[in-house]
Amino acid sequence: MIQHRHLIAILRGITPPEIDAVCTALIDAGITMIEVPLNSPDALTSIARAAERFGGSAMIGAGTVLSPREVEQVAEAGGTFVVSPDTNSEVISHTVECHMASYPGVFSPTDAFAAIRAGATGLKFFPAEVLGPKGIKAMRAVLPEGLPLYAVGGAKPDNFIEYFAAGCAGFGLGTYIYTPGMTAETVAERAVAAVAAYEEGLSK
Repeated sequence: MIQHRHLIAILRGITPPEIDAVCTALIDAGITMIEVPLNSPDALTSIARAAERFGGSAMIGAGTVLSPREVEQVAEAGGTFVVSPDTNSEVISHTVECHMASYPGVFSPTDAFAAIRAGATGLKFFPAEVLGPKGIKAMRAVLPEGLPLYAVGGAKPDNFIEYFAAGCAGFGLGTYIYTPGMTAETVAERAVAAVAAYEEGLSK
């Protein structure tokens, strides 16, 4: 079974013609959780292409998933995980029913426990830059051991260590790792830096 680092590359705005080169750059650098937000151009086509070509070496999923119907569309495209910006119990439970991993966005203990009860695989603290490591650390104290927590929205290699210390297992990387029009070479450089910072943080 492939062991995936808890690093999610968020490719908001990517298009189907770009997906192969960018996924290759990410996977070669060691980032194997790849999210295509559904508000990207022709997102389901990108997910299907990536899942077909890279499904054996990476987890391909969708972000900004807002309804059970969108969950079904992601599953039909070959996605293996769903990231949502909010704590929608219907989206979470339907994701699990479709045999995909669920990473909903949470901002409070109320959100977090609602997501857990609905079957969430892990929690996305968003926006992490507003909560900060102190806010996440306070919530970590009451959450189940072993539940992976991700800092998303403001997390980047130079602050990974702070979020690790707060109890996070990983990170969702958005504009740091990709913005529309960014070359695969630039993505590769940033991915290498992110993996290095992640591994350094794990060793602390």
